[in-house]
Order: sequence, then structure tokens, then C-alpha cells
Amino acid sequence: MQMTRKRKGGRGRFPIQPKIKGTPHAKLMAPEPKGSEEPIYIDLAEVEVLRLVDLEGMYQEQAGSAMGVSRGTIWRLLVSAREKVTRSIVEGRQLIIGLPAED
Repeated sequence: MQMTRKRKGGRGRFPIQPKIKGTPHAKLMAPEPKGSEEPIYIDLAEVEVLRLVDLEGMYQEQAGSAMGVSRGTIWRLLVSAREKVTRSIVEGRQLIIGLPAED
């Protein structure tokens, strides 16, 4: 499964699309009681990195090979994903898997 990652500026090369093996069963995680702040969105690449590194016990280099991206990209995705999950737990915010719909 492929996801579409966009570059943050107008110039430069397009980012390498990470390979994602399947989608998670859950689409959102909601705290009880529900917080009043905006939800946090975690993309599929971040969920895949959490699965490979934290659940399957892969090293970042191995996860990079599995997803077809560099170890540095894995590290950035892992830091971002862990921060989002932690923020969701601590602040009581919904964690939505996937990117927000563009209008």
C-alpha cells in the first residue's frame, strides 16, 4: 500500500514514498472522558514505523529497508509518531489514523 507524501515547499525533489504493509484495524482512538481540544492526526507511515520498530522489534536500519526509505526518515517518523501518541494520552485528545480530509 502506498501513501502520498507531499513536499513542504515548491521546489526540490519529491520525497520517497514509504512502503506500507496493510492498514491498521482502528481508524481512531478516543480517550474517556473526551478532551475538548482538536484531534491529533497520525499518518499511515508513522503507524507503520511504530509497528515495525516497537512491535516487531526491528532496528531503524531494518525498518528503513522494509519501507524503502532511509534510516534518518525512519527516525523522524518515529519521533513524530511517539510524540503524537504521547500527546494524545497526556492531553486526552483523539488520535485519528490517516491525514485530515482536504477541502
